[in-house]
Amino acid sequence: MERDQLLVVLEHRFHNHPKRHVGLDWERVKSALSKNPEKLQSIIEMELTDGEPDVVDYDLKTGEFTFCDCSQETPKGRVSLCYDRAGLESRKDDKPANTATDLAMTMGIEVLSEEEYLRFQRLAEFDLKTSSWIKTPDAIRKLGGALFAECRYGRIFIGHNGAQSYYSRRGFRGMVRI
Repeated sequence: MERDQLLVVLEHRFHNHPKRHVGLDWERVKSALSKNPEKLQSIIEMELTDGEPDVVDYDLKTGEFTFCDCSQETPKGRVSLCYDRAGLESRKDDKPANTATDLAMTMGIEVLSEEEYLRFQRLAEFDLKTSSWIKTPDAIRKLGGALFAECRYGRIFIGHNGAQSYYSRRGFRGMVRI
């Protein structure tokens, strides 16, 4: 996907989902994107993995826009992943191709934290049939666990699994600040 093609997609998405970015102006967003080709490439990667990135926040202190995966379900191009490298290496059989944290780093995006995921879910209900790995505190990782989140029955649930687990319906949502 080319830069100009992505900008058309993002502008269309921006105008079709105004509740995600109340009070923001597309021209300011576009200007910030144009000044940050490396971050724009990360957003291209989000789009190519079916994340449907959209601007969801603007930080007055830093002057940064936040883009997040806004696909209804966890992005299809980022599922069947262990949480991190240590989790993947601990598997003896049936290892998946990658991990959520490694893929996020390669794409230049961040896995959402629990707080970010909960704030994100205020925009709409996401992950109604899927779940998404979220950043896991070191204390939980040291014990072998990892956290995921999902929306069921009109509520957000934070759950846990071993970091080595992976499911075809679990991936991760990412974000990038520009």
